[in-house]
Amino acid sequence: MPIKYTKNFLDKLENIFASSDYHLRYEKGNFKSGFCILKETKIVIINKYFTLEGKINALLDILKMLDFNPQSFKDQKQQDFLIELKQTELKL
Repeated sequence: MPIKYTKNFLDKLENIFASSDYHLRYEKGNFKSGFCILKETKIVIINKYFTLEGKINALLDILKMLDFNPQSFKDQKQQDFLIELKQTELKL
């Protein structure tokens, strides 16, 4: 699946996190994006100043690290989207 650097593609990625146990936040600052567990709250933080391409690449990297199970999502479209993403290699 080719990665499309569009707002619609970013929305799909954000919906994956919205359906998971992780809270997605955009924060401003001079840092790289990442995820953490803080007092048993799972948080993904993306740099607010990243470009659209940077936000998408950061979310894709985090998705690959977290290795979500597609069957844990109720929505079939999200399951299919996650399966397609797992088959995608990110080339920089």
